[in-house]
Amino acid sequence: MAEQGESTFTVIVAAAANLGIAVAKAVAGIVSGSSAMLSEAAHSVADTVTEAMLLTALKRSEKPADEDHPVGYAGERYVWAMLAAVATFVGGAVFSIYDGVHTLTHGEELGDPTVSYVVLGIAFVLEAFSLRTGVRQVRAEADRMKTPFARYLRLTADTTVKAVVMEDSAALVGLLLAAGGLLGGQITGSGVWDGVASILIGVLLVYVAWVLGRSNAELLVGRPVPRAMRSEIREELLSVPHVIGVLDLITLIQGPGEVLIAAKIDFRDVASAEQVEWACEDAESQLRERFPSIRRVYLDPTPGVEQRRTAP
Repeated sequence: MAEQGESTFTVIVAAAANLGIAVAKAVAGIVSGSSAMLSEAAHSVADTVTEAMLLTALKRSEKPADEDHPVGYAGERYVWAMLAAVATFVGGAVFSIYDGVHTLTHGEELGDPTVSYVVLGIAFVLEAFSLRTGVRQVRAEADRMKTPFARYLRLTADTTVKAVVMEDSAALVGLLLAAGGLLGGQITGSGVWDGVASILIGVLLVYVAWVLGRSNAELLVGRPVPRAMRSEIREELLSVPHVIGVLDLITLIQGPGEVLIAAKIDFRDVASAEQVEWACEDAESQLRERFPSIRRVYLDPTPGVEQRRTAP
């Protein structure tokens, strides 16, 4: 639950920053006539909508398991996170590319860019603070898992925090692109620079939406835990008394910090029913102690290969 609280705080910080930035960018874009600034405003609006969806995801995934959803609602987080990725694409990328192409084909009248520069500077500070909050959470979790930062960010099942980090990183790059478009237009007097900057911002958002969409799609379809962890789980099961083989092992990430384990286990032929039952209990206890993220363990006593060969 502590991790859930950290994720909620990270998303709230990002949402608050983006909401204020979106209004400021829109005003600056209208005053300066900059398509790149208007694209950045659309970018911030898309990010705000995205964070609203991520907050919805966090709230709904907290619901406890019930009769209709016996394994809980953790997976609902990925449904809303997927919708957030779509919002980033539609709300930010499509508008930015369209606005940039429109500027290149029809031109634009450049106004005073001073307000835009001020807004970009303030937005950069706010986005950097939001990004810092997300990065600190990811780094702490990566250290706890003894995993490199980049690898943890790529594989983490907490796609809400991943979305915040990626979107804030993209926002900082987008701000630099918008500033470059304004500066190019100011120096040359041509709106081409501004249009190109707007298109580049759109392409950047397409990439972010694609990465986040792919991550959530993998988790919705069903992603196992990393190979190294699967090997450790198999090793832990084999250390349980009366267990002589793990014939099949299935792992499933159901949500951040929620893993399901199902395995076909070959027990010693001379083990009694009571010993098998207690071995299953011991296996579950050992797995949960070693891997706190494991919430559900289902073990199926299954005849081994030799027993199948000698079966009548």
